[in-house]
Amino acid sequence: MRRRRLLRRVIGDNRAVTVIEFAIVAPVMLMLIMGLGELLYTIYAQSVLNGAVQKAARDAAIQGGGDVVASLDARVMDQVWAMAPTATYRSTRHSYHNFGSVRPERFNDSNGNGRYDPGECFDDVNNNGVWDADPGIANQGGASDVTRYRIQVSYPRPFPMAQLLGWDRNATMTSETLLKNQPYGTQAAQVVRTICS
Repeated sequence: MRRRRLLRRVIGDNRAVTVIEFAIVAPVMLMLIMGLGELLYTIYAQSVLNGAVQKAARDAAIQGGGDVVASLDARVMDQVWAMAPTATYRSTRHSYHNFGSVRPERFNDSNGNGRYDPGECFDDVNNNGVWDADPGIANQGGASDVTRYRIQVSYPRPFPMAQLLGWDRNATMTSETLLKNQPYGTQAAQVVRTICS
């Protein structure tokens, strides 16, 4: 009899319902808030990187800019390090004669498989004697050359959401721009040879 009354009292008591509801809802809400924070941080970091890369690329495109590319990269990273002090980076610059050269070298696909195979004829845009998927030359280039500037940054994620979902602890973002150097001198003539080996 006493047990039945006690059981009815416990079942009829609604005072602890709020605590139970909070225990169910709180983890879900915290995960949503951290996920939103991760997303917003990533968007902000990518915007900062894009702006810094655009500025560095414009500064490198003027006469003498090719001599100071290391300091331009450092300026980009100063802005990134303000957000993520332990970030690491890798930057590349490739120069091309014109915008049309920013693609794989043309080749005669004699067997029709859609990819270059040894022995097929190709246009050697960068004059290195081999077919290249990216015929750019690793430097800033000269007057009126087109430069592709790319920087890849890796930084530790600010929220533990990634680990909870099984993602990598570090996030990686990339920014790239394609600009034509200013015509501060006479552009070197491009010689394209067709090679059949």
